[in-house]
Amino acid sequence: MTAHAALLSGSRKMSIQSKVNQWGSVSRFCIDRMADYGELISIKLAQARAQLAREVIALVALAVAGMFALSFFCIAIIATALTTPYFLHVSWAIAAVWLLLCVIAYIVVRSQKPANSFRVLHEEIHHDLEAVKEALK
Repeated sequence: MTAHAALLSGSRKMSIQSKVNQWGSVSRFCIDRMADYGELISIKLAQARAQLAREVIALVALAVAGMFALSFFCIAIIATALTTPYFLHVSWAIAAVWLLLCVIAYIVVRSQKPANSFRVLHEEIHHDLEAVKEALK
């Protein structure tokens, strides 16, 4: 074996050893981060659960109160028109307005973007993947 071949063989061993060390460091980093991810997931799940419960309770209370208020308002309008020749027109107009409100509410609900509760976790994983890619260069 010539000196040049011995030098290349030695540099390959060195290169392989540095790659093994590099992969070992990356794997230790990933294992350490898994514990952090688990903790972050449990925190974000608890926060998302609490936020969802608050929002659902508030929306149900708002919906019930709003429906009662609007129902009694509509009944008052119909009762006011009861003795007039426009009674049927008023009744049908109120029904049409309610139908229009339902259609508008449906369109608004369908067009809303869903909340991203796990944005922080996604960003952490993305940053860690970038760090791993950088370490493996």
